[in-house]
Amino acid sequence: MARGRFEIMRCRMAGVQAVVAVSRHAFPRHTHDQFGIGVIHRGAQRSASGRGPVEAGPGDVITVNPGEVHDGAAIGDGGRAWRMLYFDPPAIEAAILDLTEGRTGAFEFSDPVLPDPATARCFGRLFRALVPHGATGPETSDASALRAEELLSALLARMTRRRNVAASGQATPAALAIVRALIDDDPAAPVTLADLACASGLSRFQVLRGFVKTTGLTPHAYLVQRRVDAARRMIAQGMPLAETAVASGFADQSHMTRAFVRRYGITPGAFAAALR
Repeated sequence: MARGRFEIMRCRMAGVQAVVAVSRHAFPRHTHDQFGIGVIHRGAQRSASGRGPVEAGPGDVITVNPGEVHDGAAIGDGGRAWRMLYFDPPAIEAAILDLTEGRTGAFEFSDPVLPDPATARCFGRLFRALVPHGATGPETSDASALRAEELLSALLARMTRRRNVAASGQATPAALAIVRALIDDDPAAPVTLADLACASGLSRFQVLRGFVKTTGLTPHAYLVQRRVDAARRMIAQGMPLAETAVASGFADQSHMTRAFVRRYGITPGAFAAALR
């Protein structure tokens, strides 16, 4: 096993994407623009997260929040195998609002690793209901959207009871929020540290130091991450790879491919083929 394998699958619920992976790939620090919930099935991994360094082994539930800086490397030479469900924020937010009867505002998963077999079984049932027949076995053939919604609610209800959803009350300083918004509003646009400093009223050093402290990434690394996120969405919509590279702000297709593989462990071409 050199790199391993990644399977990316459409799900029966809008705004959800499934991943099955077996890999020894060491992922650098990166973020996702989605919530992620998954289970490690074989092997173990060590990772830094926005909630501290953690290790996860067989049967452990793992979570990630949108924008949370994390990495991941296998423990030992055997790699690890895992399954993940990635949810666009509205899918999780709507379910949480239902569970809390509208009382929950901003929130995040508070535990990056949950050694809880019952929660892992809940996740497994949801995964099988969401992935179309043929991807994980015949038991998925009679799954329905309603069943998937019920299972998602059950999973989140259990995680909420375990206090794994917490209020996200940490405010971003106003000047750094301007910097982040400038990148988020048009990731494909060229931008310099001087541009960010001018827009925020900070010095270039203050921007760099404050941005790393706030997000865990340098402004450049964050910009590349947002461009990769944009490229992923464009590819999912069927845009040709060469056009995607230009539209998302990369110098060329090979530049986009290198950044995509570093963050997702799969080439843009393989990602596009998985969604056909």
